[in-house]
Amino acid sequence: MTENVYYEKPVLLDRDKHRKRKVRPSSSFAFAGKANSLYLAGVEFNEACKEYAIVFSRMGAGKAVVPVVMLGLRARENLFVDEEGRWSGRYVPAFLRRYPFVLAQLPGQQAMGVCIDEAYPGLNDREGEALFDQEGRDTPFLQNALEFLGQYQREFLRTGSFCQRLEQAGLLMEMNARADLVDGRSFTVAGLMVVDEKKLMALPDAVALSLFRAGELHLISMHLVSLSNMQALVDRMAQRKSPLQPAPKPKAR
Repeated sequence: MTENVYYEKPVLLDRDKHRKRKVRPSSSFAFAGKANSLYLAGVEFNEACKEYAIVFSRMGAGKAVVPVVMLGLRARENLFVDEEGRWSGRYVPAFLRRYPFVLAQLPGQQAMGVCIDEAYPGLNDREGEALFDQEGRDTPFLQNALEFLGQYQREFLRTGSFCQRLEQAGLLMEMNARADLVDGRSFTVAGLMVVDEKKLMALPDAVALSLFRAGELHLISMHLVSLSNMQALVDRMAQRKSPLQPAPKPKAR
C-alpha cells in the first residue's frame, strides 16, 4: 500500500539505528480516528461482511480498484473509534493490526522495505517488546511482525487480481450512498463502486465457472450481503453530535 493516512513518520527499519528500540503494546486505535475507510483483503470478507459495508474504490496514482470497508460517511471521521480510542467493532481489519509496521515500495527497486512509524507513542528504549537482540538479530516479536506483513502482502496481491477480474468482466458500477438523519441532516457519498447483480447473473457460463473455481463468487456474495450494513453506519453517524463535512468518497488508506 502507498497511501497510509495514519503513519505520521514512517522510516525504514534499521538494524543499527533501531537496535535498542522497543515497542510497547497499545490497545488504542486513536491513530485511525480520521480514516473514514480502510483497505480490506479478500480473505477478510468473511468476518468483515458481518458488521461493515464492503465497497470498492480507486486508489493511488494508477487508480487501481480495491475493496474498502466503510467506517464513516463524513470526511475524517471513523465511527468505529470512540473518544477513548477504543475500537467498537468486533472484527479489526488487518490494515490496522499491522501498525506501527508497514511495507513500502523502495524507490527504483522491486523489493519492499519494512518501515516503522517513529511517531508511534509506544516506540521507546525502556519498555515493551525489543526489535533486535544484543547481537542485532531479529527478536521473535519482530519475526512475527515480519511474517504478518509478508502474509498481508500476499493477500494484497491476490485481492488485486480479484479486483482486476471484476473490472475485466464489467461487473462494477458506481453507486452513491445517501444518509437521511432524523434531525433533518442529509449526507451523500459519491464514487462508491459495487457489483452489478444484473450483470453478474448475465455472465457467460465459462466466466461464472472460473470465478466459482477461484472462490471469488463467494467473495462477491459476501460483498453484496455486506451492503445491508450501510444502515448501521447511518445509525452510528446519527449518534455522533459533531457536525462534520460530508466525505466526497471513501479512499483506501
